[in-house]
Amino acid sequence: MHLHDGYLDAKTALLCTGASVVGVGIAVRQVRSCLEARQMPLLGLSAAFVFAAQMLNFPVVDGTSGHLVGGVLIAILLGPSAAILVITCVLMVQCLMFADGGLMALGANVLNMAVVSVCGGYFVFRALKWMLRMEDKRATVFAAAFASWCGTVLASIACAGELALSKTLPWSFIFPAMANVHMLIGVGEGVATSLIVLAVLRNRPQLVAGIKADGPATWAGFIGYGLLVALALAVFVAPFACPWPDGLEAVAGALGFANKATPHSVPAPLEDYRLPWVGSVTLATAVAGAIGTVIAFISAYALARILVPPLSSARKHAPSGD
Repeated sequence: MHLHDGYLDAKTALLCTGASVVGVGIAVRQVRSCLEARQMPLLGLSAAFVFAAQMLNFPVVDGTSGHLVGGVLIAILLGPSAAILVITCVLMVQCLMFADGGLMALGANVLNMAVVSVCGGYFVFRALKWMLRMEDKRATVFAAAFASWCGTVLASIACAGELALSKTLPWSFIFPAMANVHMLIGVGEGVATSLIVLAVLRNRPQLVAGIKADGPATWAGFIGYGLLVALALAVFVAPFACPWPDGLEAVAGALGFANKATPHSVPAPLEDYRLPWVGSVTLATAVAGAIGTVIAFISAYALARILVPPLSSARKHAPSGD
């Protein structure tokens, strides 16, 4: 769902950038006041996992693929504000290092995938939990699955609105095309999110925002193994992911606006997720994925260290999210 430069006109791109700056600014303020110092590496781990997972395109239908967005998943684990910052870090790494999404369209991509998807999906998650009035694992897993599906569809609708506002294509064409394909992609997102949330609830329930668990939380081993899993996905699985175009690319090709995309405005050292000068495509993708996973971890962890005051380490019972 990464918009390329040329898909949006200047006014829409600026409007989206302004809205995303406001959303990220609010998230920064919330994370600064709520996140504990001991949780800082979790932001890095979340960014590394989301980056690696977004490389794993899965087939959907008619030559179209999808991939995990991950924003609602991170919101359920760490709270929506932390999730907005994590997805923003991932999108910036993808844009600047891999030319995935245009530089001028970065604000729109942040707005869609880091703000609209996270906030909309997390609202659905909390609303479902309240309506079900159940605190057991089944309710949490079901709410997580449906909320992530909603987050994906909401982001696609926002993207369709931006394309329509830019007069790239009329709303009557772009809305059903984007919504329909992302309803299918959202099923994969929901399944993946529910399985991950279930695994976390069984092994580290204190990771889920709003869940109280007995005993102290120890993260060192969890973060180390989690980073290894993310690297393994990027190195050993991503090179063999489905090569079909994702939802937005497939829609752009089918509706005839793919040719509006302009070249990336700044050189990206690992464009197309490949390390230059490596003859093997598989090896080039694996190494580029590993580099991106590490950079995503470092960028989100560094941001957390900048934002979280040192005294927050003494707050043993501070909330883990919003």
